[in-house]
Amino acid sequence: MGMPDLARRYTVDDVLAFPTDGNRYELVDGELLVTPAPSQRHQGVLARLLGALIPYVSSHQPVATLFPGPGDVFWDDEDYVQPDLLVIPSDQVTGRWEDVRTLLLAVEVVSPGSARHDRVTKRRLYQQMRVATYWVVDPDARLVEVWHPPDTRPEIVTGDLVWRVAAEAAEVRISLEEIFRT
Repeated sequence: MGMPDLARRYTVDDVLAFPTDGNRYELVDGELLVTPAPSQRHQGVLARLLGALIPYVSSHQPVATLFPGPGDVFWDDEDYVQPDLLVIPSDQVTGRWEDVRTLLLAVEVVSPGSARHDRVTKRRLYQQMRVATYWVVDPDARLVEVWHPPDTRPEIVTGDLVWRVAAEAAEVRISLEEIFRT
């Protein structure tokens, strides 16, 4: 099979029929987003974020469940994303990705090939789909852009990243110095 035609509109069914080739294929409004396999640095940052979030989200298990990505999120026939990390309401944990409709937290770790899509294309989709909190994690700049649905600009975090799984929950505080250590 040759390379996909990037100029055409795709559907979820089209993308799911692609061969497994090491690339991540996602859709936003029918536009195909292709990202190569992540680097070791990307995965190290992601692993440290998971290490910081797992105990916190686990202590709120009746409310939410954390999944390392990629996890398939389908909002319609032309929107299919695979966040690097996602937190969903526990009542949407059914064993089927198709049942996930709400993201409490979506995280994308920026790579050279994904920066535009993470910051613009997917961010707009996440806001449109009312993802409660979206983190764009930039290891090169050593910062996190924090987005919420109504935001027109991100909060830029360079020190401690603070998040809470629900309004009544205690917050978690994550040291970005630790997350971005080499």
